[in-house]
Amino acid sequence: MKRTVLIVDDEQNMQTVMRMVLEGAGHDVLVADSGEAALAHAQNPNLDVVLTDLRMPGMGGEEFVVRCRKERPDVPVIIVTAHGTIRSAVKSIHDGAADYLTKPFEPEQLEIAVHNAIKLRDILRENARLKAEVSESRGTKRLAGESRVAQQLLEEIRRVAPYKTGVLITGESGTGKELVARTIHELSPRRERPWVALNCSAIPRDLLESELFGYVKGAFTGASHNRAGRVEQAQGGTLFLDEIADLDASLQSKLLRVLQEREFSPVGSNQVRAVDVRFIAATNRDLKLLVQESKFREDLLYRLDVYSIVVPPLRRRREDIPLLAQTFLHELAAEMDKKVTAFSPAALERLERYPWPGNIRELRNTVERSLLTCRGKTIDVEDLPGAIAVQTGSSAGEGLTLDNLGKKDLDRWLEEVERRMILEALAQTKGVQAHAAKRLGISERSLWHRIKKLNIQINRIMH
Repeated sequence: MKRTVLIVDDEQNMQTVMRMVLEGAGHDVLVADSGEAALAHAQNPNLDVVLTDLRMPGMGGEEFVVRCRKERPDVPVIIVTAHGTIRSAVKSIHDGAADYLTKPFEPEQLEIAVHNAIKLRDILRENARLKAEVSESRGTKRLAGESRVAQQLLEEIRRVAPYKTGVLITGESGTGKELVARTIHELSPRRERPWVALNCSAIPRDLLESELFGYVKGAFTGASHNRAGRVEQAQGGTLFLDEIADLDASLQSKLLRVLQEREFSPVGSNQVRAVDVRFIAATNRDLKLLVQESKFREDLLYRLDVYSIVVPPLRRRREDIPLLAQTFLHELAAEMDKKVTAFSPAALERLERYPWPGNIRELRNTVERSLLTCRGKTIDVEDLPGAIAVQTGSSAGEGLTLDNLGKKDLDRWLEEVERRMILEALAQTKGVQAHAAKRLGISERSLWHRIKKLNIQINRIMH
């Protein structure tokens, strides 16, 4: 197979000699007489090796090596130098050049240097291919699912991942929007560059600007040193903005400027900094409705929503529940060092029929809680949280028969159901009794009395 070699040299005689040697060895040869002209050839996808002189008019060889290594790190560069510039050649090796030749050299030396560089190019290419395969495997494995909607979601991710295009991810809370964003990053050419995530609702509004853009020393009281913001930390990579609907109006305009101009200024600085970042945003709210209510900028929405992905709720992909549950079980059992390996058929049936208002996040939490209560090697119905164990149909009362009592009397069975449902509500609301009472449809005082009657320990739930 013919390989493509780029010769960069302003001396016509040297160009001609090297071209004759390399074409005689069976290579395709491109030539350029300056670094500026060579940069256009560097974008050639078939380029395998670059040979460049150091001393040239305009852009010198050292600067060209740095630019070439930045734009085409997969293409080895060989320095062609005279004795007087060996020190510069060594510096270029530190900057990423693969080898150097000292003038004058024999044709065989040139052929050997190019041959070795081609072998390096093949190794780099294979390494990149293997990394891409591992990255895709890791990303797609996380998005476990064999249902039609799950496969459609994965196809959308694969379609947009290779590009710098901004993506807006929408969907209910707990559906895995951040996981979708992370998978896009891992399947993109930016996978080796930083992944930075920022939850716009988790940081106080008066601190969000400095968190996003960073600040310089003296920008405000307590700013004793320069600090890079999330935008700068994500340079060359991906910045994920979760809960974008909660972004303050003043910050919406500043973010819009970053998206339009690809530049920003830290808090307290007049210096403008260029930024190369892919922006992915997510929300569980209707941004178009917020635009109509004048709570979100329409121009920012258009900038963010270049490509839209809607993550389906778990109830629309029920056939994926057994696979997801088993995946979580495998991960969590390993973390907790528990020898639980499977779900009983009856437990899986309960999981599949439950409506999952909290989506995948609720399913994972359910598996974790079930692991804590399971005493055998298989999670059964009695190990599931009460709301899931009891609800066997589309309505709360469907499927409740005398067979459910087993060997218990009605009072003991009802007490157990009540305990499980209270525990589930407390777990879903992180122990906040007011929220748990609202979820159960009872008053906070009534919940307090029931907790006391059933001797439920709140501190254990929080743990």
